[in-house]
Amino acid sequence: MLLSPTLIVLVLVVVYPILSALRESLYQSGQRVDADGFIVQGSEFVGLDNFAAIFQGETADRFWNAFYNTTFFTVTCVVLETLLGVAMALVMHKAFKGRGIVRASILVPWAIPTVVSALLWKWIFQADGIANAILGTQVLWSTEGWQSVLSVIIADTWKTAPFIGLLVLAGLQTIPDEVYEAAKVDGANPWQTFTRITLPLVKPALLVAVLFRILDTLRIFDLPFVLVGPNKSSVETLSILAYLEANQTRYGPAAAYATLLFVYVALVAYMFVKVLGADVIGEARAKTPKNNKKSGGRRDNKLEPGAAAGAATGSVTAGGGGV
Repeated sequence: MLLSPTLIVLVLVVVYPILSALRESLYQSGQRVDADGFIVQGSEFVGLDNFAAIFQGETADRFWNAFYNTTFFTVTCVVLETLLGVAMALVMHKAFKGRGIVRASILVPWAIPTVVSALLWKWIFQADGIANAILGTQVLWSTEGWQSVLSVIIADTWKTAPFIGLLVLAGLQTIPDEVYEAAKVDGANPWQTFTRITLPLVKPALLVAVLFRILDTLRIFDLPFVLVGPNKSSVETLSILAYLEANQTRYGPAAAYATLLFVYVALVAYMFVKVLGADVIGEARAKTPKNNKKSGGRRDNKLEPGAAAGAATGSVTAGGGGV
């Protein structure tokens, strides 16, 4: 009963649109000519014909091109954003004068709406924009080719790397100082401290941040659509393809594209959670250690900060050779 308001909202804004899209993908709507040459108006049940048409002829070439662009943007942007985000988090976590200003300046790009960010970068990448002035050449960034792909990657990385940095920073702030102090006493160098203490302890927050960015980038639409424009094969993604079909009132094929994208995103999320163990719903944190029945007492298996420091430092000394 207490969860019912949330469940009702989720049904209205998530479940119902998904089921509607699945139903629409099985129909053909709009005006068309039947086998007898008469114009037919309305929706007609066509089964899986909309899905079959995606993998035939020129439509198949366009679909696989959009699939490749979507995957390429996801892999490239998420890798760059993760590296920059972790670096930003490490910088923001340090105690130094003016840290508040640095944190605010790093997080500003994430606060800017994506469409506004795309317009800003569109001005930068104009023929007479700042980018060409710095490079001292005339690159047509909004035309077909590698330059349009590079412009999308730069703009997306600039905007969303602070998101990963913010979540990683939250994870860094939960690590006890005793862990680093114990590692320092044992003689661990900065690289050993980072790889064997910081990364393992910040892994839950980092995996969740990366997963969110993967799911978001797989659905990328507004940034390449505004920055480069529609009908550009070099940056056309599955979301743009579905939008263009719907814009031409071909709602059945558009719903089919959207359904395939939904399945793709769901499979990637499932594999990410299962393979890398991302604790998205807090399941691991919600589990409480069982009581030690052999001792007959009520023992709490939680590690105190000192014990956590010892355990983490033990991993450093165990793999550190002469440390």
